[in-house]
Amino acid sequence: MVSVVLEEMRIRSLGVIEDAVVELSPGFTAVTGETGAGKTMVVTSLGLLLGGRADPALVRIGAPSAVVEGRVTVTRDGPAARRAQEAGAELDEDALLISRTVSAEGRSRAHLGGRSVPVGLLGELADELVAVHGQTDQQGLLKPARQRGALDRYAGDAVAVPLTAYREAFHRLRAVSAELDELSTRARERAQEADLLRFGLGEIEAVEPRAGEDAELAAEAERLGHAEALASAAALAHRALAGAPEDPEAVDATTLVGAAGRALEAVRSHDPALAALADRIGEISILVADVAGELAGYADNLDADPRRLAAVEERRAALGALTRKYGEDVAAVLKWAEESTGRLTELEGDDDRIGELTAERDALRAELSGLAQTLTDARAEAAARFADAVTAELASLAMPHARVSFAVRQSEDPDGIEVGGRSVAYGPSGADEVELLLAPHPGAPARPIAKGASGGELSRVMLAVEVVFAGTDPVPTYLFDEVDAGVGGKAAVEIGRRLAKLARSAQVVVVTHLPQVAAFADRQLLVEKTNDGSVTRSGVTVLEGEDRVRELSRMLAGQEDSETARAHAEELLATARAEG
Repeated sequence: MVSVVLEEMRIRSLGVIEDAVVELSPGFTAVTGETGAGKTMVVTSLGLLLGGRADPALVRIGAPSAVVEGRVTVTRDGPAARRAQEAGAELDEDALLISRTVSAEGRSRAHLGGRSVPVGLLGELADELVAVHGQTDQQGLLKPARQRGALDRYAGDAVAVPLTAYREAFHRLRAVSAELDELSTRARERAQEADLLRFGLGEIEAVEPRAGEDAELAAEAERLGHAEALASAAALAHRALAGAPEDPEAVDATTLVGAAGRALEAVRSHDPALAALADRIGEISILVADVAGELAGYADNLDADPRRLAAVEERRAALGALTRKYGEDVAAVLKWAEESTGRLTELEGDDDRIGELTAERDALRAELSGLAQTLTDARAEAAARFADAVTAELASLAMPHARVSFAVRQSEDPDGIEVGGRSVAYGPSGADEVELLLAPHPGAPARPIAKGASGGELSRVMLAVEVVFAGTDPVPTYLFDEVDAGVGGKAAVEIGRRLAKLARSAQVVVVTHLPQVAAFADRQLLVEKTNDGSVTRSGVTVLEGEDRVRELSRMLAGQEDSETARAHAEELLATARAEG
């Protein structure tokens, strides 16, 4: 017997349940009651504790909110406890306290170990704690993907290890193929872009612009365009400063400044202030002479060659053609050229990149082919063992002649990968299509359980699968919601036995309407509803002794006081105790 995982739940204002405490056995707990009494609310409550969807319609009419609280024992160093403590939850000795509140307006809150946590965290913990099975789960078992998942789970590392490597290669192949498709699809666009870049770079290379050249040429063009006016102004200024030989009578600045200096020089010794002024006039005289000399040189050196002006304007026009296309000035044109050279290198490298990606794609496809074959072989080997184990369990569930098998096959696809010498379709889980087949009796063909199994047979197949799983990949708690639907008589007794067997290695909670199943439980809970005319309440009671006999009698015959039913109920309990 394993340690208790789910000890108890308290349910308030959920559906027909006003306030109830559900105390669970560490072994096999059966939840019974009349139709509509609220048995399903027990399953719903556990679903909420495990992060299930919060439906405001579940809140009891007139109540502001529904609350479900649970106490779950965990191994202190186990993954569930570690994950909870990472979220800030505190353990109550070796137990986690979980709470979920759903308001009538639809708001939902979750608490774990006294700490408010995201609802999603409860879902993560659920994977470690509980396996829930109900009618919807039976329908899920009909889906091929779920059947392949069940087979892979049973196979263990033999499939898990190559499947991990396969999925890594598969996702890398998708990325490589997407990039390769993008490069190939846009090859024309990229070629056109490369041609435009080459043309632009060729134009710039032909002109060979130099940084700052446009500003220099603009200044030169301005000077050459006004050469005559500049020369005339320079000559006039020179004559004003230094005079002209052809006009000796003309008054010039050099003569006037010199006269001023001589006038002060004669008396400068009498007053220091005047001496200072005389010195400054001397400086002016030197400055005027220097400026006059530079003006003479400027006029002599001024280039008024119209051919040079034409060359400058032609060069500016060439640069202007570049700036109209590639940038607002020569600096921007040069930057465009630098960036375009890098982009062109990238584009011209596409052919090399396409070659690299093609080689990687082919290598990945070859790797996937090998891994897919490994998966197929591992699944085929596990399928035989899994089918034999489930078939053996069915023999104990009143289906002694039934036989379960798995069909592991692939679909051909010319664009797929090679497995077993054929090109087959493949996906993220390999190339295998897995289908669970059932032959219910000798001579009957093996058919997919979706087509060949009745509701009762499907229930027993699912239970057999879980019993097999319990020996290879157990979870602490199993919850079955009317897994025995469509079953009766001897088959129901056998289901009770197998559930009791499963409870030897795990906690089992079963919502059932069959007395043959409930009789094998270590604890039986009765969900009963009373109606006082205004408020409907459901309570959950632990049945013992006479009360349990009465409930089993009601389940057997619909009459609690039927002597025949009571005798049958006592017989069922005695049989279950003897086998326990």
